[in-house]
Amino acid sequence: VQLQAFGGGLVQSGGHLRLSCASSGGTVSNYFMGWFRQAPGKEREFVASIRWNELMTYYADSVKGRFTISRDNAKDMVFLQMNTLKPEDTAVYYCASDRLLVPGQKNVNYWGQGTQVTVSS
Repeated sequence: VQLQAFGGGLVQSGGHLRLSCASSGGTVSNYFMGWFRQAPGKEREFVASIRWNELMTYYADSVKGRFTISRDNAKDMVFLQMNTLKPEDTAVYYCASDRLLVPGQKNVNYWGQGTQVTVSS
């Protein structure tokens, strides 16, 4: 399975961005899909995930109420709508997929290549 993330960019504080991730080379329709991020000098951290049937979502406390994850199983895609962005959201955002994706998880079977999100103050 290959994951391709896109949609990052430069935005001012308080702005919004929508990240997308497309999978290919195999279906992830029965897997969790989600997003992690890594800021300079910091470890990669969990951001959000969604179960294959969309009935369960997880969010990091730092993004709750601002970010919304969704997916389109017919297209094997996952999205991350990021609102009210803050400078501390600046990071490389990675798409991920596995049978389970939960906060605090470090090991993941499938990673995308990452897309840069920069929030200016």
